[in-house]
Amino acid sequence: MRVTVCELPHETGALAAAWAALCDHTAAHASQLVLLPELAMVDPLWQSERFDAGRWSAAETLSDGWLRRLPELRAEHVVGTRPARVNGRRLNQAYLWSSAAGLRPLRSKHFLPEEPRWWEGTWFEKGDPEFPAFHAGPVSFGVNICTELWALETYAAYAALGVELVLSPRATSSATTAKWLAAGVVAAVRSGAFCLSSNRVDASNVFGGSGWIIDPAGDILAVTSAAEPFATRDIDLPKAAKAAESYPRYVFSEPRAVGR
Repeated sequence: MRVTVCELPHETGALAAAWAALCDHTAAHASQLVLLPELAMVDPLWQSERFDAGRWSAAETLSDGWLRRLPELRAEHVVGTRPARVNGRRLNQAYLWSSAAGLRPLRSKHFLPEEPRWWEGTWFEKGDPEFPAFHAGPVSFGVNICTELWALETYAAYAALGVELVLSPRATSSATTAKWLAAGVVAAVRSGAFCLSSNRVDASNVFGGSGWIIDPAGDILAVTSAAEPFATRDIDLPKAAKAAESYPRYVFSEPRAVGR
């Protein structure tokens, strides 16, 4: 499967140029699955300590408009997150868009930081505590939204489910990039899956970019940068299936009966 990760700004002018370049990239590389950053295209509402209903509604409208443009990527599948109201609850909701079936909601972010510049608990309500496997065509995947990349307990479950991709859309600080990349390596090695992440960037250098593609052995196949904001690689899905039998995954699997 050919996958693409990216880093994208949210500022109007910069985003328009970056989106056009991303669409050119995914079309030229015949990307099959594209991962977008967390809450791509909308203002970082959660940097404000006070909730503002008007800003929330504007973000929903803006996000919905961009979702209608996902076919411009010419990919079979696109995964990202959006601000969504479900039964009156404000959620950071992951979605899967496919050229065949359109938009499908996945799970919503459960683990929400609440501290200066990251007031997510103010802007969103807790979503789904479960981390199931989803499917995009032939591939199975899990979604750990930003902070949830640190939910280390999910990786054993993914290994048991035979998940092939761990997708992590992020909006993380430029000051902590190395830590996040380390978490991505752990996610790949423990789950036996490819770990993909895309991140936001901005002119003030609050968000740090550095999307990545990491294989089940923990080898970093690609990291995006300001010079190369998009990365596409062909990944070998059978490699994820075989990972369950190799170290360290087999150590934690159910013991096998030994014949005499």
